[in-house]
Amino acid sequence: MSNHFEKEIPSYIFNIAKVLNKNNYQAYLVGGSIRDILLNKEPEDFDIATNAYPKEIERLFPKSIPTGAKFGTITVIGEDEKGEKHDIQVTTYRSEADYFGGRWPAKVEYAKTIEEDLSRRDFTINAIAFNLNGNSMDVKKSLIDPFKGIEDLKDKIIKAVNDPMQRFGEDGLRAVRACRFVAQLEFNIEDKTLEAIKKTNHITKLISVERFREELMKMVLKSSKPSKGLIMMKDTGILELFIPELLEGVNVIQPEFHSDDVFIHSALTVDEAEDSIKLAALLHDVGKPRTKTEDEKGIHFYGHDLVGAKITEEIMKRLKFSNIEIDRTVKLVRWHMFYYPSANWRKQIEEATDKTDEQHGWTDGAIRRLIKNVGGEEAIEDLLKLRIADQMSNRKYKFNQEELDTFSERVSEIRAKEMVLKISDLDISGEELIQHLSIVAGKQVGEILKYLLELVIDDPLLNRKDTLLDLASKYKNTTYTLQA
Repeated sequence: MSNHFEKEIPSYIFNIAKVLNKNNYQAYLVGGSIRDILLNKEPEDFDIATNAYPKEIERLFPKSIPTGAKFGTITVIGEDEKGEKHDIQVTTYRSEADYFGGRWPAKVEYAKTIEEDLSRRDFTINAIAFNLNGNSMDVKKSLIDPFKGIEDLKDKIIKAVNDPMQRFGEDGLRAVRACRFVAQLEFNIEDKTLEAIKKTNHITKLISVERFREELMKMVLKSSKPSKGLIMMKDTGILELFIPELLEGVNVIQPEFHSDDVFIHSALTVDEAEDSIKLAALLHDVGKPRTKTEDEKGIHFYGHDLVGAKITEEIMKRLKFSNIEIDRTVKLVRWHMFYYPSANWRKQIEEATDKTDEQHGWTDGAIRRLIKNVGGEEAIEDLLKLRIADQMSNRKYKFNQEELDTFSERVSEIRAKEMVLKISDLDISGEELIQHLSIVAGKQVGEILKYLLELVIDDPLLNRKDTLLDLASKYKNTTYTLQA
């Protein structure tokens, strides 16, 4: 095990510790890096705890950033063997009290020992330290584990340090982090800790939507089973605080070819989804509960893609996602129900009527229009990934790759041709239209350009300046003369 620790801890961590030790200060590696090493996972970042005060840390490490000095943390810039720079948070031993806003301590009091510092941490599995004082790599002697976090790692348990009610009453983000660890580590939450999370929702409610969003995305992007964390968020009341719309799908039964209610199906779809579509997978059926109808033929969710797109936009704006991410996800939700006639169906029609696929399948223009509507060539790939995840998550449904392969082939053929998907792809500008048609800049120009785009999507050969000017003249003379 000692070799394992020595291999996983970078040299720049030992170098920082040596500087502290040389100046008669202690240094311990703390937090998630110790947990990850013990779980044979690659650590993502490294934190050091010390009895040196922030001013002393700054003095010892000129290449440091004091933005967290108010809370006892200095970011020290470490350098590895290749000369690459790394940020390491070096924090003075501390104890905290009088939290406000469900997140921040009103005051920070410095502690004297590493054991005191560990006692303020969230979960036992994160309250383990590794002694960096001296050259000893005897892991058994170097590990400081006052709350039996190593035992909880072996038992796959998330347990709060000391009193769970106090831990979650101090910092509302800890409850959300607990659910994230459930998903990332595939652990369970200890009963007392679980009850404390449920009883402190009034504190969790106080955290910013940005911090919730950050934890949510860490959970869905960095977990093999995001569904475990999402279900835990439901059971603890956290989802009700931030994304209550998802709870509308609980116990909403779907048609017989589905095995789960809308909520569980959505959570399982996230498990199957690639990273680029995780959020769309979570929200793709959010419109189903509000569109559910039932008749003699069964249960229906007509228009849930349209309703879902609107709800998705509301959720993502509330959680302050970027406009680019909102637009991308909303379009995926809006178009995830696209229907492409099956190859077998088209073949049967052709044999019966002696007509071509162009008449009974999708035209090239229809496929180009879908590519445009969903956001472009990269987005159509995400749409196909979403369809696969949606189908793979249904335990009753036997996934048929043939239909998507057929559609993918058509898309590939069309993408190989000249693609015109937006107004800027047209071989004409608004300024040229204004000059040719003798009109003024304004709404009329935009309407004509949109008309030309629709024509070119159906027939890319029309995308020639002289042809477009001629079409624009005819459209103006016909449409605006009739309106007059």
